[in-house]
Amino acid sequence: MFDKKGSIVFDKKAVSEDALMESALEAGADDVRDQETEWEVITDPLAFEAVKRAIDQKGWKYLEARVGMIPQNTIKLEAGKAEQMLKLMEKLEDNDDVQNLYANFDISDEVMEKLSQ
Repeated sequence: MFDKKGSIVFDKKAVSEDALMESALEAGADDVRDQETEWEVITDPLAFEAVKRAIDQKGWKYLEARVGMIPQNTIKLEAGKAEQMLKLMEKLEDNDDVQNLYANFDISDEVMEKLSQ
């Protein structure tokens, strides 16, 4: 259900898609994904440091850079199920025995806004 991948996330205002795609793919990245307000560079874990180093040399500031588990498929959750899932995730994160938490759900921005009120 998950693949171990590197992920480097940029605010769309920080760098253009063309420049990011050219540099990242040239350095060994697998893909550059459009995530609404962000660009996400996906790499093989072995290529992660080389891609990150190439990006650092350009001087671009990223929001997050990590190697973790990326879902192969996502499941859209509506308001009721989304609220239950977020409560479960919160409880799991609060558990001292849990070090990392990965999930494959997708909650729309509209539902997230309603739940945050």
